[in-house]
Amino acid sequence: MEVLHIYHTNDLHSHFEHWPRIHQLVTQRRKWHEQEGDEFLLLDIGDHMDRWHPLADATRGKGIVELLNAASYDAVTFGNNEGITQSYEDLDNMYESRQFPVLAANLYREDGTRPEWLQPYKIFTTKAGTKIGTIGLTVNFNHIYDLLGWKVTDPIEELEACLKELKGKADIIVLLSHLGIHDDERIGTMFPEVDVVLGGHTHHILHEGKQVENTLLAAAGKYGQFTGHVIVEVDEKTKKVLTKKASLYDMNEMKPVENEKEIIESLYAKGKGLLEVPVVDLPHPLTAKHFEESPLADLLCKTLKEWCNADCAFLNAGLLLNGLDKGRVTQYDLLAICPHPINPCTVRLTGAELKEVLLQTKDEKWPHLQIKGLGFRGTVMGNFVYEGIDFRKTSEHTSEILINSEAINPKSIYTVAIPDMFTFGRFFPEIFRSQTKKYFVPEFLRDILREKLTELYPNS
Repeated sequence: MEVLHIYHTNDLHSHFEHWPRIHQLVTQRRKWHEQEGDEFLLLDIGDHMDRWHPLADATRGKGIVELLNAASYDAVTFGNNEGITQSYEDLDNMYESRQFPVLAANLYREDGTRPEWLQPYKIFTTKAGTKIGTIGLTVNFNHIYDLLGWKVTDPIEELEACLKELKGKADIIVLLSHLGIHDDERIGTMFPEVDVVLGGHTHHILHEGKQVENTLLAAAGKYGQFTGHVIVEVDEKTKKVLTKKASLYDMNEMKPVENEKEIIESLYAKGKGLLEVPVVDLPHPLTAKHFEESPLADLLCKTLKEWCNADCAFLNAGLLLNGLDKGRVTQYDLLAICPHPINPCTVRLTGAELKEVLLQTKDEKWPHLQIKGLGFRGTVMGNFVYEGIDFRKTSEHTSEILINSEAINPKSIYTVAIPDMFTFGRFFPEIFRSQTKKYFVPEFLRDILREKLTELYPNS
């Protein structure tokens, strides 16, 4: 019997507080298993980088690749944070120093060719001659990839094509899936030839895996809180899989690594140092408050409207985690106060639809609502801030909405600038249903704020 140990990580999102322990665990385990004569693979399932962290932001992911190299990863796929939170050129250059294959069967250049740093699958051969077909798939955010200059295709169709190519060439099929739990379950049902799906994207935790038909699903949550371990036992002669089991190691319960705090802080400090690039010298502070008057949020909202050439704009004050002090402002300062990978966006709404949305923004539930996901890297929503939008009280119980000082016309069409997170379903149904959304990439909100500040204070 041959024993294969697969260790896997996913969705670290540059939360390196557990990285020293993960690094130590996987490097030690590789040594142990190989000394026992067993096979070992170390795989990452994407979203290892997240540009809220200065090292990821300053190096455009290259610093993350160095960490993966140092831990001797055998293969990785990438997630939406690597793929759509940076420019075409940044993704195209990110893996140039890699010491491992990058697997994603459903990403292409616009002309249909694959970038030279990418391949759909990799066959690993064990000492006993067992062939492990390892396929990668990334989530199909085709609209954003199109805007950036890439082409992503249907992951299920690409998986089917890879399985056809691997038929007769691989004894075991392992899928690196940055697609989410629902697609992983679907794959288990559709493709019994897939032995193991290592999952990510939806941050699900499968402590002992999940069996779907013949396929074992495994996933390790988010932020490096867990490291996954799948053990596959194979008949050496027939190459048939005999058993499969999955488990997770809780990194909080692992013994601290020597100089752990210093290692974590050094990663942050390295990125911060790279971002200490002056942007402007402010002649006065620009304060930002979540629940009070917020001059910096007002400026960002005005900038959003101008950048998108919109009729009006609104955003939530919680997008700014802090204000800017008088004096030198650096790229790091802008990252620190606005760490979200959120892009400007416009949506076209009728006056009636826009009125409904704006009335919803006045709901008292919003300011203290805690937001997680959708690119938001802050804590609470905060008050809504408006540009080109006024609420005028007409009587004790009634008011009207003005767009650029004119009463909103229910039948007119308005172009509204918003943070792109509002286009997702949990916020405003009218925006979610609209078919006229336009995303501005690759700029983040902090990028357009930086340009506005340099415009306002050109001689600083």
